[in-house]
Amino acid sequence: MKREAVILKVYGKVQGVGFRFYTQRKAQELELDGFVQNKPDGSVYIEAEGDREKLEALIRWCDDGPSWSRVSKVEKQFVPVLGRDEGFVIK
Repeated sequence: MKREAVILKVYGKVQGVGFRFYTQRKAQELELDGFVQNKPDGSVYIEAEGDREKLEALIRWCDDGPSWSRVSKVEKQFVPVLGRDEGFVIK
């Protein structure tokens, strides 16, 4: 398996709705490494690393997020492997 990495920035009503918790759960289900954190501008920032197919599945999930969130935009950028191997955590 060739590891790849992606940085996602998710905008909309994504704070205060459990977005980080459910992102962590989905990433763990997909066996991805990395982290998710809230940003001061109201967005959610994600760094994820793993198999390309599983990263794409996380990106598709972020397009909607949990049912009570309202995602308006997801920016994605594939980047060189970040060396994350500690699982997927909330910061």
